[in-house]
Amino acid sequence: MVLNPESKYPNRRAYVLKLRSDAAPGALMGRLENLVSGRQREFSSAEELLESLACDLASAAGESAASAGDV
Repeated sequence: MVLNPESKYPNRRAYVLKLRSDAAPGALMGRLENLVSGRQREFSSAEELLESLACDLASAAGESAASAGDV
């Protein structure tokens, strides 16, 4: 059996989601923070929350590709 050295849930994809006190099911508002990079993004809707996640994942993928090219 070969073990995969890459975790299924890597730390670089760990987030803290903080919802504002006035957030509601139809009006999500808050802040998303990546635990490894410390990047924070505020959002004022569910769509913006998903967009923030997508942007953070895309930028992390770009950084990984750039650092792999440095090797």
